Amino acid sequence: MGIYEFAILGNTTLEQRENLTRSIEEMASEFDLCVGDHIRIYDSKTVMERNRSAAFTAVFFGGSPQVDIETAQSIYNESVPIIPVVSNLELFSNHIPEFLQPTNGYCLNRLDPNMKELAALIMECVGLLRRQRRVFVSYRRTESRDVALQMYDVLTEKGFDVFLDTHDIRPGEPFQDALWHKLCDSDVLIMLDTPTYFESRWTREEIGRARAKEIHVLRIVWPNHIPNKMADLSETIYLDNEDLENDSGTLTNKVIDEIAIRVESIRSRSIAARYMSITGRLRAEVERIGASFEGVGAHRAIAIRLINDKKLWLYPVVGIPTAETLNDIAMKAQSNASKEAPVLVYDDLGIRKAWSDHLQWLNENIKAVRGLKVTHAGWELAGWEE
Repeated sequence: MGIYEFAILGNTTLEQRENLTRSIEEMASEFDLCVGDHIRIYDSKTVMERNRSAAFTAVFFGGSPQVDIETAQSIYNESVPIIPVVSNLELFSNHIPEFLQPTNGYCLNRLDPNMKELAALIMECVGLLRRQRRVFVSYRRTESRDVALQMYDVLTEKGFDVFLDTHDIRPGEPFQDALWHKLCDSDVLIMLDTPTYFESRWTREEIGRARAKEIHVLRIVWPNHIPNKMADLSETIYLDNEDLENDSGTLTNKVIDEIAIRVESIRSRSIAARYMSITGRLRAEVERIGASFEGVGAHRAIAIRLINDKKLWLYPVVGIPTAETLNDIAMKAQSNASKEAPVLVYDDLGIRKAWSDHLQWLNENIKAVRGLKVTHAGWELAGWEE
């Protein structure tokens, strides 16, 4: 039985089904999850065989005629999230069944035939990718301010939470502390690689600290610029002169669309890499104190057994935890029926002291979920009590 299960329903072509399935497989593999073992993908004929305890979601492709309506209705009645999908938003009311029309739909992107965007939405619904979609733009104001502002506007419109230093740090806040805090909570860093990018201490620190946090980088290299080898491992888009609008110095719509698609793809890999890093460090700490890993459950939960035979469910998270994160973990943990409170595991490197103090207060006062810094995991777990 799968840990994560999906259903592809509705009026799909064979090519659409194959492309979406392949993208799901690729994203799942980044978390060391395999289709057949950890992942199951159903159609309307097999979906009723699904594991009711697995994390599950479905997509419904609208069309004319509408198909698989009864199956989708049955799943919908179980309060399973279903993403309505159309090729044109103007056809939504005609191609999507009435009971699904109150649900916000997704319009297929012709520039994304492999449906990476849709696969990412599916992963968000089962908790493999977090719903926050955060991007950090790193740039030199003297060279690429207009493009940075353009990136902010366009990616915000596409559903990303974009950090730009001129927009997101309030007057009176400690600038660098706030900036590093925002960086630590980002999924992707977009590096606007202009000729003097590495001449600034701050941009050098941004790219270096992004790597220290294992945040993936999308490098946009300016025309006729020979990029610094320090960023050679980044995924890169090289600009030509015609990619910049002559009158405004901003990017053409074609390049902006390419960047948005690449960010979506890089984001899933970045989150997976950071998650695998946290779990790897956690496992090393657990084994160092003589405790043991017992298995993996839905919602990325990890079961461990301490040396006093106490069993704990640990939930590694990427980014900076909030009270909402704790509530989400508490809800997910109900399926494990454990007497012990679930444990949220996070990487505290780079988090502002004020926020760290806030998390400590939550840990001391909200008993439904415990918090654990991965950097202190072995030390804390060795003395773990109620």
